[in-house]
Amino acid sequence: MKKIFTGAALLLFAAAWTAQAEQIGEVSTVFKLLGANHKIVVEAFDDPDIPGATCYVSRAKTGGIKGSLGLAEDTSDASIACRQTGPITLPKDVASGRRDGERVFRKSTSILFKKLQVVRFYDPKRNVLIYLTYSDKLIDGSPKNSVSAIEIRPWRQEPPPPVPQP
Repeated sequence: MKKIFTGAALLLFAAAWTAQAEQIGEVSTVFKLLGANHKIVVEAFDDPDIPGATCYVSRAKTGGIKGSLGLAEDTSDASIACRQTGPITLPKDVASGRRDGERVFRKSTSILFKKLQVVRFYDPKRNVLIYLTYSDKLIDGSPKNSVSAIEIRPWRQEPPPPVPQP
């Protein structure tokens, strides 16, 4: 019993350490008469270990009655774009360049076992952070994936361009 409790506590602890996404927007792709429409959702999250690194993930979200009730399984279609949004200083554990990457984001895409994940890698030769998004299940995953990279540069905040007035 103690092992089960410890395992559950570790899972909850690990889930708390992954970044939380902020929904930026969404577009409907398929009209559903009953329940929510199928959508593409755009979410942003800041890398929890590297201030100044922000990723934007677009993903498919299934609608209909099952989707509205949270019972539908979303497809494995996702895309990612990451940008430097502030000064970046790499922690020592990231600068070591783990070959297996480090999970920085995870979101459930079905009621059981399917997750969209983002893993971060560091390429010390090029001084670049690489973010990979993919979907997996308990038994099998999907080869669909997307990758984005941030070249680490000295941070210069430039003023935004003027907004044209109509």
